[in-house]
Amino acid sequence: MQRVDLLAQLPLLERILKSRLFQPVTMLFTLFVFTLVILSGLFGTPAGSRNFGIIFVWIVWWALLIILLVPFLGRAWCAICPIPAPGEWIQRRSIVTKHYPKLRSLNWRWPRRLKNMWLQNFGFLGVALFSAIILTRPNISAWVLLGFIVTGVALSVLYKNRVFCRYVCPVGGFIGLYSMMSPLELRVRDPQVCLDHTTKDCVTGNANGYGCPWIVFPGSLTRNTYCGLCMECLKTCPKNNITLNLRPAGSDLLVAKERKLDEAYKAFIMLGCALLYSIVLLGPWGWVKNWANMDTLPHWIAYAAGFLAINLLILPGLFWLTTAITRRLCRQQILIRQLFIDYAYTLIPMGLAAWIAFSLGFVLINGSYALRALSDPFGWGWNLFGTANTPWTPLWPEVIPFLQVGVLIGGLLFAINTAYKITWQHVRVHEIVLIAMLPTTGFLMSVTAGFIWLYLG
Repeated sequence: MQRVDLLAQLPLLERILKSRLFQPVTMLFTLFVFTLVILSGLFGTPAGSRNFGIIFVWIVWWALLIILLVPFLGRAWCAICPIPAPGEWIQRRSIVTKHYPKLRSLNWRWPRRLKNMWLQNFGFLGVALFSAIILTRPNISAWVLLGFIVTGVALSVLYKNRVFCRYVCPVGGFIGLYSMMSPLELRVRDPQVCLDHTTKDCVTGNANGYGCPWIVFPGSLTRNTYCGLCMECLKTCPKNNITLNLRPAGSDLLVAKERKLDEAYKAFIMLGCALLYSIVLLGPWGWVKNWANMDTLPHWIAYAAGFLAINLLILPGLFWLTTAITRRLCRQQILIRQLFIDYAYTLIPMGLAAWIAFSLGFVLINGSYALRALSDPFGWGWNLFGTANTPWTPLWPEVIPFLQVGVLIGGLLFAINTAYKITWQHVRVHEIVLIAMLPTTGFLMSVTAGFIWLYLG
């Protein structure tokens, strides 16, 4: 499949995305909802099933993000996310129009050692470790979200651009990882035009917009991982060389030169957390949920130790053994570390499918709570839209297991196809490729079987 230049086909879309109004208006809306989420968490009912913050963040928003936005639109959420908005507007001293040529900050330099995804990895692990508490206690959930926005503002005062989004945000890390699966990409039409253009307005900015807030040079962009789709480069490019393409899903997984250990570990962490979330929140083992909810400190410490061990040691360790076997089957002198990193990218389609399957079960069972929370966000007895007394109504409960299995099988097939293509990059012999990919295929099938067993009982 060839790339399809969407902006060439849809000039109205290009005009909308170039407008300086589009992003601020959408961010103001999401900021309003975000504020309501925090207020309802701090001052509303402590019952999670009736609290607007719990329902609309951890059920509605999460389902939209993981089932629709990330798989189909990549990092589109990052373009309208309210968390970096106040800090960004403080830097720019403006919300819509560009009044000042330079951003205002203390101009600190971000540490070189932290120019990666490791902070996001450990940040996500931290949130996931306490997720059973965060997802059920509105006040704690509100303080966590408020902490995100305060951190974003603080980093915007200290550093230029979206340092929080690029290097710190736990949510941004996994969105970036799974955006590689998206069929949508922002790219330049002709890389040579960028090479010949000396002023690099997309980096430095001009009267039409700011330099890339994500600290990316669009001319060398080959993956979605660190492009937040803010469209500043589209506004500032004087050569009309920026566009949005439709492309084959998962294309970024095959960009060999960009693969890194921090991203590989993000793939392990996301897959491991999807497995553990399914066990804790959807599994039949009540004692596990109690331990995760910190019924006693010793129980929670045991749970935390197991949680971290599975994500950081056991899952990567088993995959390392799988990679070691693959290396022998390849009959090539390939560094095992490089193979370990490369094959970890097969876990991205597998992990995304696992999260979609988990989210389908969660949202279809609990989604009806949203109608009640919409009419009575604080649980104070309001009935704004006449839906406050809507009964809990699971949607298609008998169909959910089939949907989950279908998604998991689709993710498995995509992951096996990715394993073949990655192996081909190392060994250009079809027969050896088929043999060498067997250990990774076995690992992927085992993980899929584990998820299916969990969902089907």
